[in-house]
Amino acid sequence: MLDPKHWTKVQEYESPLTAELNMREWWIHVGLICIPLVAVYLHIPPPQLSAALQKWYGAGEVFHFRGREIFYRDSFGALGSSDVVILLHGFPTSSYDWNKIWDPLTQRFHRVIALDFLGFGFSEKPRPHRYSIFEQASVVEALVAHLGLSNQRVNLISHDYGDTVALELLYRSDLNRTGHLTFNSLCLSNGGLFPETHHPRLLQTILKDSSFLAPFLTRLTNFMIFQKGIGDVFGPYTQPTDAEFWDMWTGIRYNDGNLVMDSILQYINQRLKHRERWVGALTSTFVPLHMIYGPLDPVNPHPQFIRLYQKLVQRSTVTILDEHISHYPQLEDPTGFLNAYFNFIHSF
Repeated sequence: MLDPKHWTKVQEYESPLTAELNMREWWIHVGLICIPLVAVYLHIPPPQLSAALQKWYGAGEVFHFRGREIFYRDSFGALGSSDVVILLHGFPTSSYDWNKIWDPLTQRFHRVIALDFLGFGFSEKPRPHRYSIFEQASVVEALVAHLGLSNQRVNLISHDYGDTVALELLYRSDLNRTGHLTFNSLCLSNGGLFPETHHPRLLQTILKDSSFLAPFLTRLTNFMIFQKGIGDVFGPYTQPTDAEFWDMWTGIRYNDGNLVMDSILQYINQRLKHRERWVGALTSTFVPLHMIYGPLDPVNPHPQFIRLYQKLVQRSTVTILDEHISHYPQLEDPTGFLNAYFNFIHSF
């Protein structure tokens, strides 16, 4: 017979091994459960367009850029005015970001124009594709030509990703002399103009830098993950409604746009690489400039961002909105945004 003391030692020896085997078995069961769940998710169709999104889509048109379909809206508004304004949206959303200020703009401008950049919203989303700020600027120039506005002075309003596209257009117009767009004015809003004050979200950093994880993460990102991420860049008192969150997510999922997010996010690296080109265009231009800024923005935080902007871009005027407004000022405070913009546009 085994000595009791010896049996205790055997038990002590076998327990960690048994625990390890049990843990392995547990992970196998988890894997067997998760694999079919992931498979099901990857085949979930995109959400249906809401009535509001369907109306926006129905009011738009499509033109072709290098064989790709680009969605845009072009509304004719104020009689007796020849002024044109073009709106450039941010990442990861679409031209629908401008829906809350669209009608008031049509009461002031002869034409109000917005597009979905390539890879966004209702535009085509090719993959694989090397998305770049340079290409998006060419998309805008092509739209201007398509609409017969190449000889027309235009006003630009931009946000986030659209800010950098606007700076490339400004560079082409002012410094390179090859631009096909003539500026009348430029109004920027919360965007990562300066890499040194820009703080991308964790998921953005992983997607732009991890070629191994990115294809997996873009497929697994779902509405709840998106809602948490986008909600974090809105103020606590200016959160989108559930319907608005779903409209944003629907625009991303349209044409499998979630699968190109990692490619589009290379714009963050492009901003760093071409900082001198784009910041240089901003600091040297004589085009009337204005910045509308939501100070609660975690991506371009206050006061670091706005202090640097005012130091470097001394010809620009600035509006800092209420302290609870964050990264999407045109959605969080459309009245404040419009008041600031109209004050700017009437100042020159």
